[in-house]
Amino acid sequence: MSEPSRTTPAAYAAPTSQARVTVPGLHTMARDGVPIAMLTCYDASFAAVCERAGVDVLLIGDSLGNVIQGRSSTIPVTLDDVLYHTRCVAAGAQRALVITDLPIGTYQESREQAYRSCVAAMQAGAHMCKMEGGAWLAPTVEFVVARGIPVCGHVGLLPQFVHAYGGYRVQGKGEAAAAVLRADAHAISDAGAALIVVECVPRALVATLASEVKAPLIGIGAGPDCAGQVLVIYDVLGIQPGRAARFVRNFAKGAGSIEDAIAAYVRAVKQREFPAAEHCF
Repeated sequence: MSEPSRTTPAAYAAPTSQARVTVPGLHTMARDGVPIAMLTCYDASFAAVCERAGVDVLLIGDSLGNVIQGRSSTIPVTLDDVLYHTRCVAAGAQRALVITDLPIGTYQESREQAYRSCVAAMQAGAHMCKMEGGAWLAPTVEFVVARGIPVCGHVGLLPQFVHAYGGYRVQGKGEAAAAVLRADAHAISDAGAALIVVECVPRALVATLASEVKAPLIGIGAGPDCAGQVLVIYDVLGIQPGRAARFVRNFAKGAGSIEDAIAAYVRAVKQREFPAAEHCF
């Protein structure tokens, strides 16, 4: 995509309009250099709080396996799990665009399987579906998008691949790994993905991707050169069972309420104060 404007507003206030955020609207934000603020969300109450704080996109992440179910990975999460939480979030979301994360085993078998899973998510209230994978996933993305369902890709660190990696590790380090990751991002974008989440990738590589790839990039541990940022909401609120990841910032410190903490995250993203150098690889 073309290099966005780096104009930053002197101050940021949460939107007062209740107009629904749309896929074309997100593309306009990316084109105009207005950062996209995304958070994971799992219920109606948090959806309403996030909207009041100005969050643009709510992601029902399969991270619910970690933060809701207490699992060590996202792998035990089922389609029924994410559909339940999608219905909850959709009930509380009036403005934000809602994305449902498809769990492992619900889209890899065939294009038709992926389409059926996406339809179920859309019927539960999603406006877009997210899938993890590189060039091998591109035909599936193209198939689903051609049938009217917006897709968010996900490259870099793929939590559903954690056992293949041997742990949660930064991806795209070294020339060969960077070339594969670039090819993956291009393939998913060219297949028609509306957004691409880029997770735990060196900042320099992400800056290159942002200048090359058509789809807006949403970073998590990927530096400030993306069109937007996403974090797990519990990380934003400083609720972690163990040590926080490098790319996480606790916005609840000094905040008077949960809504204030989320609004502080949104302001930091919109004003390009987050992520800072200490959050990058």
